Amino acid sequence: MDDILQKDSIFKVGKVISVEGRTIKIEVDKTKNSAHLLYQGKLLRNISVNGYVKITKGFTRIIGKVEGEFIVEDKKYSNKNYTSEKQKIKRILQVSLLGFFSAKGFERGIKELPLINNECFLLDLPEFEDVHNFVKKDDDPLTLGTLTHENNQEINVGVNDLFASHIGIFGNTGSGKSYTLAKVYRELFLEYIENENFRVNAKFFFIDFNGEYVNDNAIIDKRYKNVYSLNTRKEKDKFPISEEQISDYNFWSLVLEATEKTQKPFLKRAIENDFLTQRIQDGDSLIQFVKSLVLKIIDKNDDNVNIAQIIDLLSQLGDCLTNSNISETVLNLRQNLHYNSTTHGFYIGSNNYDGVIPFIVELFENIDFDEIEDDYLSKVRIRIILQFHHEIINGYSNIEHLSPLLKRTPPRINDLRKVIVINEIENEHNITVISLRDVSIQMRKMLPLLICKQLYEKKKEVNEKEKYLNLIIDEAHNILSSISQRESETWKDYRLETFEEIIKEGRKFGTFLTIASQRPSDISATIISQLHNFFLHRLINNNDIKAVERTVSYLDKLSFESLPILPTGTCILAGLSAQVPVMIDIGTIKPKEFEPDNKTMLLIENWKDK
Repeated sequence: MDDILQKDSIFKVGKVISVEGRTIKIEVDKTKNSAHLLYQGKLLRNISVNGYVKITKGFTRIIGKVEGEFIVEDKKYSNKNYTSEKQKIKRILQVSLLGFFSAKGFERGIKELPLINNECFLLDLPEFEDVHNFVKKDDDPLTLGTLTHENNQEINVGVNDLFASHIGIFGNTGSGKSYTLAKVYRELFLEYIENENFRVNAKFFFIDFNGEYVNDNAIIDKRYKNVYSLNTRKEKDKFPISEEQISDYNFWSLVLEATEKTQKPFLKRAIENDFLTQRIQDGDSLIQFVKSLVLKIIDKNDDNVNIAQIIDLLSQLGDCLTNSNISETVLNLRQNLHYNSTTHGFYIGSNNYDGVIPFIVELFENIDFDEIEDDYLSKVRIRIILQFHHEIINGYSNIEHLSPLLKRTPPRINDLRKVIVINEIENEHNITVISLRDVSIQMRKMLPLLICKQLYEKKKEVNEKEKYLNLIIDEAHNILSSISQRESETWKDYRLETFEEIIKEGRKFGTFLTIASQRPSDISATIISQLHNFFLHRLINNNDIKAVERTVSYLDKLSFESLPILPTGTCILAGLSAQVPVMIDIGTIKPKEFEPDNKTMLLIENWKDK
């Protein structure tokens, strides 16, 4: 009993003097205004801003966090001449309620509010550890780091609570954001990588814009991961895309950035046209179809559809065919076929109108169309070319509406050919890193969407309950921006709708997102609002801080005010996996070779002579 009384007398710090909703004001005992307290030979940190306080209401223990403090004049001693200055002031703490202790331990939320004059205490060590025990009994612990203000207190989170959720990692460049991402997933992989069920039932895809995780040992040893270093300047690695995905006209609408009203319906007609399918099976069928298009141009005698249309048709087809003599045919046409805009008729030679049809027929007899490139990308381009000219020649479509799409097709397909291969995904390992460092700007926007969409659609179709899919997107503002001005509104809407569907509905199909970004204000508010767990590093821009404040309901006022001054490697953990928001120092990745390749260069080492 004496020990209990002694402990209570030392740990008691004051009493409640005001209750205003979740905000409580506590008057601190005048004997408890020192920085530390001595208890059983140990120094204890006294109550201060960012610390915790226990309010006892009968048998209920209510926990609050100190968000501020101020002093007021104590009128009882103000008029007494022989009173010390310390006696003339009262120290008041402003506390925000976090939760309470029950038979289960600490629980977040407000069950009861304190009463005036309820006594307030410091937390003892078991209570402090209980508040920071974020691992449920049926979950496995994962160590992330230590409390910033209490370096002896490790912070563990439950594997299920953290990874069966959408995760957001935000912070300015150089604040430790990528390091945190690597640390979190390295700890997970080290814990489970040797388990056969983990390798079979869990898949992780890292979308790496800057090539930070492609090194052999980045995050995890190269023996356990697949790495695709995509490159649009030269053919290197190629990511497998299924034929089902690539045969969907929506896929090509994305790649070619087709407009909603005219170009997307056109692509649907070109890709899903059974008539065209029959015409491009072999060279003979193709040549007969092209000849019929050219003869129709001759027959129409239209000023807007004349020799240039014929030459464009043949030249564009020539780019898709191998061992073809189309270039010679085009030269022959330029030299011999003419058009009279007065008589609206074609002629050859000096003035031979009757010889045009025989000339065209003979010309096509000498064209070699035997070898069509045996890849789906070339056949898609041929489909688009033939459908375009078929519709323009017959007057079904406007050339001004479709010609921009036709011009975008060759470079986009050439880039696509360098980075994808038509095949089913059959990776050796369940951890995959896809580097986009050497990919063109256009492909950097499209590939993450195409890859994530394919993975999600396949997962949704199969919907095996035990299978887990995690899409990790570093530098996510590159593809999740809601304010980008470099693309059409249609493309932006489709891109955001796709990822918003994944983040809103993916949980039902075992699909989760982890996004890391320097600019949370750029990312769709819908996406941020659906995240369950946050690692918040230093954020200086006011718009970024406001974006987090609007969407993260787990943070207290003090945590928000700390965001601009967090040191490198320190972050605020908040969300469903943490009962209370905590400021933690992320643990180091050991050995160092497993760190991401994101170090800031040391100028002095490079500039000094050795």
